[in-house]
Amino acid sequence: MTEKPMLEETLTERRRRTRSSIYHYLYSAEAPCAKQKIAADLNLSLPTVYQNLTELAEAGLIDYAGAQPSSGGRPAMNLAVVAGARVSVGVSITEHRLRFILTDLKLNELGYKDVRHGKNLTDGDYSEFLAAELECFLDEQGVDRARLLGVGLTVPAVVSLDTGTMVFAPTLNLYNIPFERLLHAIPYATHPENDGTSGGFAEWFSSPGERNLAYLSIEDGVGGAVLVNGAQFIGNNNRSGEFGHMCVHPGGLKCVCGRRGCLEAYCTATRLSDQLGITLRDFFAGVEEGRAEYKRLLGDYLEHLAIGVHNIRQALDCDVVIGGFMAKFLEPYLPALRDMLTELDPFDTNGGYLHLSRYPRHAALMGAACYYVKKFLDSI
Repeated sequence: MTEKPMLEETLTERRRRTRSSIYHYLYSAEAPCAKQKIAADLNLSLPTVYQNLTELAEAGLIDYAGAQPSSGGRPAMNLAVVAGARVSVGVSITEHRLRFILTDLKLNELGYKDVRHGKNLTDGDYSEFLAAELECFLDEQGVDRARLLGVGLTVPAVVSLDTGTMVFAPTLNLYNIPFERLLHAIPYATHPENDGTSGGFAEWFSSPGERNLAYLSIEDGVGGAVLVNGAQFIGNNNRSGEFGHMCVHPGGLKCVCGRRGCLEAYCTATRLSDQLGITLRDFFAGVEEGRAEYKRLLGDYLEHLAIGVHNIRQALDCDVVIGGFMAKFLEPYLPALRDMLTELDPFDTNGGYLHLSRYPRHAALMGAACYYVKKFLDSI
């Protein structure tokens, strides 16, 4: 009497796995595919493929996308994933600023908004304020709430998902803030995460075949994340990926943490801009113009950045991606950085393991939104 339900569960799970493999095949395909090619590549029968494609089409997850070239007879119809079948939102929370991004299932950016405000995260009505701004963004983008998977949130803080708290946010001067206090007014599924981890997750998700990844985020602070098979390596104290406080110059410049010689003391964006009273664009324009002071500072910056990247590589033996808004400014200097890494590295003959972010503007936001996209894909 107990074997039949178990057999039914097994068959149901087998059908789910078959449907999942077909959907993920189409999701990963570079171009729309015909059912004949899907059947051949996945070693499935045409009737099985047809039945599953019909179910996926009825659910609105795939659709026809033109026909194959005909050599006589009826041409085979191509199918593709409907990227807009579901959407996800990423929210970045920093001091007096909110940033929103809307993506589809393929992480295409559908909408973006930057909100400057005077609220403090410790204000009693901050959650209601955040929820109202979110609803305003969704309305402006015309989002059907039934298609919304969830809202991922990213913060510049050490995050404990076990306790649901923002443990420590040095740039916000906050300690042990329960996320429930910030998020309780949002009527959708929410998932908070550290900004470096979110940025690293976006890079990993968009790098097929990349098992492990170290993400180095460089903005007004320096942070990052370690991704192992797509999962964050958290560490014993939720501090894995705090690359900014790796010592790259013992007894060197003073860091905001109070120590000396940290990577963050040498390689933030503010070292090249605020400290000189200019913008980053002005700084790099000055470098191009040949201003000796700016060139010396950039040389020192790149030297310490190379030491930091080298240390990450030696410790973790994986590719390293530089993200944050500094990534776009560093693109012309990537060959020089790789040459420096080659000089430092006793094993690698080139620094090709160092890359710049695919999302230099919105990596953390993309990663926050990506959380619910991946969760949806895993459920199919």
